[in-house]
Amino acid sequence: MPRIELRPVAPSDLPIFFEHGRDPVACRMAAFTADDPDDRAAFDAHWQRNLANGANTTRTIVADGAVAGHIASFLREGDFEVTYWIDRAMWGKGIATAALRAFLDSITTRPIHARAAADNVASLRVLERCGFAPCGRDRGFANARGEEIEEIIVILH
Repeated sequence: MPRIELRPVAPSDLPIFFEHGRDPVACRMAAFTADDPDDRAAFDAHWQRNLANGANTTRTIVADGAVAGHIASFLREGDFEVTYWIDRAMWGKGIATAALRAFLDSITTRPIHARAAADNVASLRVLERCGFAPCGRDRGFANARGEEIEEIIVILH
């Protein structure tokens, strides 16, 4: 398994994250993505807001020295949630699980929630391996799929 490091997001990470978010296969899997993954101005505005929000904790995931993705916690409707994105070229190597474990060790906020498309089995497995348990379901419009889909809500106490 690659050596995983979490570090603060650097400006040089953002073009990499932008390219990760433009991958149509990864977008379909994640489902709940930007309206237009090719809109760099919207991407930059989104990241500027998120990085400026003191309630958020956002880190770059580095695997064996390469930027593999990002992970963050944020406040959503009164609950803290965690989210992550891994470059599709690095899927299946245990990076998401290792990064989520390290991230959860670094933050003390509990309970913390996460959400995944109900058919995103890989992400749901990552969350389960890290101690999250299902606590609900929701439906929402998935930009990457152009339709409303079901998502699973999980919690870690």
